[in-house]
Amino acid sequence: MWGKILGALFGLALLKLPGLLLGILIGHWFDRAFRLQFEQNGGFSALFRDNTDEQGLFRYTTFATMGHIAKATGVVTSSHIQQATVFMDQLGLDSSQQREAQAAFRDGKAVNFPLRQQLQQFYHTYRRRKDVLQLFLEIQLSIANVNGNMTTAQYGLLQQVAGYLNFSAAQLDMLLQAYQAQSRFSSRSNQRHSSGQASLADAYQLLGVSQDVSDTALKKAYRKLMAQHHPDKLMAQGVPAEMLDVAKKRTQDIQAAYELLRQKRSGKA
Repeated sequence: MWGKILGALFGLALLKLPGLLLGILIGHWFDRAFRLQFEQNGGFSALFRDNTDEQGLFRYTTFATMGHIAKATGVVTSSHIQQATVFMDQLGLDSSQQREAQAAFRDGKAVNFPLRQQLQQFYHTYRRRKDVLQLFLEIQLSIANVNGNMTTAQYGLLQQVAGYLNFSAAQLDMLLQAYQAQSRFSSRSNQRHSSGQASLADAYQLLGVSQDVSDTALKKAYRKLMAQHHPDKLMAQGVPAEMLDVAKKRTQDIQAAYELLRQKRSGKA
């Protein structure tokens, strides 16, 4: 509404009647864009919501779902437990938080764990915050890809999780490919004698673009991914502070991949 009013006043002052009409039109576009962004951030409820409760829900759902995905193999292996433990250590959880995370992981392993109801509650809370839902799904990919192995049962379960969060099968596959590319890219970045060509391929896949993409489109994809995983933005949307390390690592790898491709394309590498 205020966009239309201000646009009309400025337009009238500059171009009289034609400016008035143009100002109203521009103001309408502004109001619409602002409303969509406001709703994506949770609307008026976001101004009054209890972040503590939301963050508790994020923590519990994260580790319970990890436990459920690990159990999808029929038995939770030592690799799964180690991956969950390493993840907890990476998050810097204190002893109390680790006990809560371990309890949630055990709950998720139970045969009768109500995964659908838990994820429906999670989705209802974060449904207007797509980037938060995507981060959650990316975290789950880590437990399903322990040692680079994912069973058919785990993939099927991931499809269910994605569906409950309103992600399509194609979107899940794109996230999975990007996650696997990130793992390879990050590993090769720490190896002195890694294959340069392989690293380039992984860098493109990490950014979700083809190797024949234009420089402009490459930069656009890079900026979009950086915005989606910006820690400050995610924290404002209800992601627990300790979970932001996942997003920070993601942004570091995205930036490194983009810099590698940018230098290669400019002939500096």
